[in-house]
Amino acid sequence: MTTPLKAATALAAVLLLLLTGAAPARAATPSTKPPVSGSLAAYNVSGVYVAGVSSGGYLATQLHVAYSSRIRGAAVFAAGPYYCAQNTVAQALYGCGDNIYPTNVAALQTYTRTWASYGWVDPVGNLSGDPVYVFHGGNDTTVKKSVTDDLVRYYQHFGASVQYDSGSAAGHGWVTPYGTRGCSATASPYLNDCGADPQNALLRKLLGGVNAPNTGALGGTLIRFSQNTFAVNGWANGLSMDANGFAYVPSSCAAGQSCRLLVALHGCLQGYGAVGTAFVDRANLNQYADTNNLIVLYPQASTAGTNPNGCWDWWGYLGATNYPIKGGAQVETIMNMVRRLDG
Repeated sequence: MTTPLKAATALAAVLLLLLTGAAPARAATPSTKPPVSGSLAAYNVSGVYVAGVSSGGYLATQLHVAYSSRIRGAAVFAAGPYYCAQNTVAQALYGCGDNIYPTNVAALQTYTRTWASYGWVDPVGNLSGDPVYVFHGGNDTTVKKSVTDDLVRYYQHFGASVQYDSGSAAGHGWVTPYGTRGCSATASPYLNDCGADPQNALLRKLLGGVNAPNTGALGGTLIRFSQNTFAVNGWANGLSMDANGFAYVPSSCAAGQSCRLLVALHGCLQGYGAVGTAFVDRANLNQYADTNNLIVLYPQASTAGTNPNGCWDWWGYLGATNYPIKGGAQVETIMNMVRRLDG
């Protein structure tokens, strides 16, 4: 008999299966900043957005839907619709990674409306007109295209303005000019170089326009802060989150200029405990942050007995059914970080 723990372990393994046949790319080297210990402060933040890949993409939709009055748009790589797993490991595995089971997108839309009527998530009318950027690679077999198609349908149902990039040959990962894997790979650290810059596209969609990135030395500060400070239980490890998170703050934002905030969520096997600061350094977001008055928050998940690959909780592995709504442990912990940064 398959226990929930074994099923959860299998889910995490299947969602980010290492395909050893993919050769590393010759990666461009980004300018980086070594992290300095500090704490999150309040800045002059004019708008909050979320972005994520794989399990981070699923959590991005949870944050956006639960707090659509505060979060103005989302960018999602390699993931499916909100509440796709429906608190069931089998559905997560066979309906939201593979598509053996249907995603039941109409039911997910109904859940969202019902929960909004209870106040468990913000009113769905907030999603109307929100910018949403969705990316799916043609060689991503970890999350099937039909699943990501349903993410697009989910958002369109509520009137969001969706840009869908599905023409890339990418495997399962975050596509970036600083990727260390070939475009079609699905392999650690899940940073793929496809000769393209989707960060330009996603930021242009979310922000309404974007300046060219800083290709020289970074001018901001990468802060390493304690996630325990923001954890709803006071102990991040108990929520399958790392003791530390990161935030990149451009000098203009530190000086008090009006800035926007992007919450950037890594995928499974892509957090600090697995790949160090590879996602933080190579996501191609700090380069744009410098020239676009953009603070980037990098929360960090970690491994746990029910989460051996350090995924974000999008199927209920923490044991609570409220994981995708207001009050969900990881949702609220990250929102506590957002509340600190935007004052």
